[in-house]
Order: sequence, then structure tokens, then C-alpha cells
Amino acid sequence: MIEPNEKTKAYNKKDKTAIAFLYQSLPKEQLLQITKHKTVKAIWDALKTRHMGEERVQQARLQTLKSEFEMLQMKEHETIDTFTRKLITLANKAASLGHTFEDPTLVRKLLNVVPEKFLQIVASIEQYSDLDGMSVEEAIVRLKTFEERIKVKK
Repeated sequence: MIEPNEKTKAYNKKDKTAIAFLYQSLPKEQLLQITKHKTVKAIWDALKTRHMGEERVQQARLQTLKSEFEMLQMKEHETIDTFTRKLITLANKAASLGHTFEDPTLVRKLLNVVPEKFLQIVASIEQYSDLDGMSVEEAIVRLKTFEERIKVKK
């Protein structure tokens, strides 16, 4: 029988220490999937492969959210509050996946999808405001103010 040399013993000890650190830091669900691997390199490669798969899923989800954003339209009977809640929720989901819809993009989207009854205020906002410098909150407030005036007149 051949005894391992000191270098091999040190390597095995470091490998086992690294495996212990990985086991302690991973959630139980992932831990169950990697226990079959015997070296830290094999475990790391398995985790990397799994993460790359998750990244692909995230990219696909992000693409779906971007498509939803593009297709999002405000319905005639919908209130500004209801619609903007959808818009902001969509933007927040995209942000959690690493994509940020900047305020000018959200403002333009909001102004482009409101029903015809908002045409007057949209034209006014576009003509007299700097859309690139306007926050989405400011656009929402202006549209809500106009919406309240419409309600009062009815």
C-alpha cells in the first residue's frame, strides 16, 4: 500500500475544509443535490452549471416582462391608480431581475397608453414639461389630478 505524501495530505485537508464551508453555506435544497460529488471542484462545477441554468431562466423571465411592458395598455374604465400599480409592479419585477426601466421610459409609457379622455392633459404635459427630467411619480400625480377633475364634472 502506498501512503499519500505530505502534499497530497495537505490538498485533501484543504479540499475537505472547502467542502465543509460549502455545505454550511448552502440551503438544504441545494445541499441535497450536491452531496453525491466528492471533491470541491466537482461541487463547484455542479453549482456553476445549476446557476447558469437559473440565469437562463431569469433572462427568459426578463424577456417576458419586457414584452408585457411593451404590450401593457390602460383600459377605458381603469383608474390611474390601478394602471400605475400594474406598471410599477412590472418595473419592480424587472428590477429584481437586473433590468431597470428608467423614469423617462415609464413616463412615456404612461402617457402613451392612457385612454383618449386623458389626451388633453397628455398634450399639455408633453408640450410644457421636460419628460426626460420628470419622475414617474410626478406624471402619476398630474394624471390623477386630471382624473379627479373629470370625475367632479360628471
